[in-house]
Amino acid sequence: MFARRTYQSDSFSKHRAGKATSQPKRSFREHAIAAKKTAEKSKKADSLPVGSADIDSTLTSPIITLCVGPEQRLFAAHEDVLSTSPFFAAICRGQFLESASKRVNLPEELPEIFSSVLEYLYKGDYYPRLLHNKRRNAWELEDSASNNGGRGAIESTVFHGEAQQVLLKDTLLYCAAERYGLDELKRLALRKQGLQSGIQCSTILASARFAYAHTPDSDSRLRAHYLALIIRSRSTFKRSGTMQMEMELGGKL
Repeated sequence: MFARRTYQSDSFSKHRAGKATSQPKRSFREHAIAAKKTAEKSKKADSLPVGSADIDSTLTSPIITLCVGPEQRLFAAHEDVLSTSPFFAAICRGQFLESASKRVNLPEELPEIFSSVLEYLYKGDYYPRLLHNKRRNAWELEDSASNNGGRGAIESTVFHGEAQQVLLKDTLLYCAAERYGLDELKRLALRKQGLQSGIQCSTILASARFAYAHTPDSDSRLRAHYLALIIRSRSTFKRSGTMQMEMELGGKL
């Protein structure tokens, strides 16, 4: 969207044509907006949610350049959009912003993850989008195998260079949302992660350890989520012997 890159990336969502159905699926953002309108039909909204920034205001907002990761990948975003995050709002007020160039350095962030954070700030979701299947009354991930016309191949993991491990993308997004003060993105990342399947046991445990190390101990929602994920996959853990090995190693989790 706003990344100045020369490589092809799947981080940003693209509109993909799917088969027409009599009951179209709605995205997480569309479903939330519809529910809000139903609950507040007699009231006028006082403010716009994340991903629905006023177009005129956004177009006149200054552009901030963001240098992301050790390779200093360049991204660009409107100040008004970034400021919906308390973290970036403080930066844009001038605490850490280089006044001459309006540049923000994020050397420890992964470009793949920050790309999805920016996509969320502009659109209210990130690829793969969360879609509501009205016929089945269930949430699904865009392009999943269960979706009609879906490609069935969603990249759910990212290699984390500092941790030297493959981790769940949604886990890394949850931790990023924790840093940037984006509570709704945290809820969205958890919901999407709960829809993932076929994840290796070692990846689940490595992601859990990473999440525990980068979130407060008081975050009971995250810990309950991982506990449920491990219990749901207990037969796979038992067959692989991964859980026994982890218990013998000891440590947190």
